[in-house]
Amino acid sequence: MLSLTGLTPERLRHGIEDRGVQAAVLEFLANHEPDLVLAADALSTTPDALVAACRELNA
Repeated sequence: MLSLTGLTPERLRHGIEDRGVQAAVLEFLANHEPDLVLAADALSTTPDALVAACRELNA
């Protein structure tokens, strides 16, 4: 994920409240269905909710 999003581990850890970082993570998940499903399950939400959040952040 880091190489595809351009994020560094430090940037991810320290920037998780940043809208751009959130958008990058959600965009990655939206484009990688196996990870999207696993993340949604871990967060007790649906893949559709994560994709909707990605769209909202990128609007």
